Amino acid sequence: MTSPAVPATSRKDFRVVIVEDHTLFAESLELALTIEGYTVRRFTPGPEATAGHVLAGIQRLRPRLVLLDLDLGPGGDGGRFVSGLAQSNTDVVVLTGESDRSRWGECHQQGARKVLPKSAPLEEILGVIKRAQRGLPLLDPGERESLVHAWQAGRAEHADTSRRLASLTPREQQVLAHLMTGATVRDVARADVVAEATVRTQVKSILAKLEVSSQLAAVGLAHRTGWKGPRA
Repeated sequence: MTSPAVPATSRKDFRVVIVEDHTLFAESLELALTIEGYTVRRFTPGPEATAGHVLAGIQRLRPRLVLLDLDLGPGGDGGRFVSGLAQSNTDVVVLTGESDRSRWGECHQQGARKVLPKSAPLEEILGVIKRAQRGLPLLDPGERESLVHAWQAGRAEHADTSRRLASLTPREQQVLAHLMTGATVRDVARADVVAEATVRTQVKSILAKLEVSSQLAAVGLAHRTGWKGPRA
């Protein structure tokens, strides 16, 4: 659900907070917005800060709009702040290097008013901020619906992949974890002191359960899902 448009206000009173760990990018945005007449502050989350502390720190700056990066380096995933900021009636515009449409859809689902790639021209970014300051819509409803649908489809795919990975036996999980490190069937056999034929049979079972046709595809599937393998 998108945040309601704020009433038009002066640029000086429309405070923008930039939440970004790349200093040069943040400084460039700050300079451009200051020249345009906006009041601008920057905030960089520390590596040890909890989500609650970060939100409190941003809110103490009294933003009307937050320009939020999704990858905050040591500060972690910026996406975890979208919902809290949106619920405090702060406009959230995500500026990200992430190109995954399902991730964009997740941001909109959590309340972001607009997602822009970092590669967007400066004039486009300024144009979005000007529209927000004037209380105008930032996103076509059809575009938002398409992005949220991509997020929902991505969630369904992730759940299905997780189900398939969970169907592996403990031994098959160990073999897949070996493959994810770049090990060959021979490497796995030597490391675990078993016959290569045994490992090949286990790999064949893994491919069948994951519904893929190659070891490379199995490894890619596990990586995309964020699968970490069996715990020691």
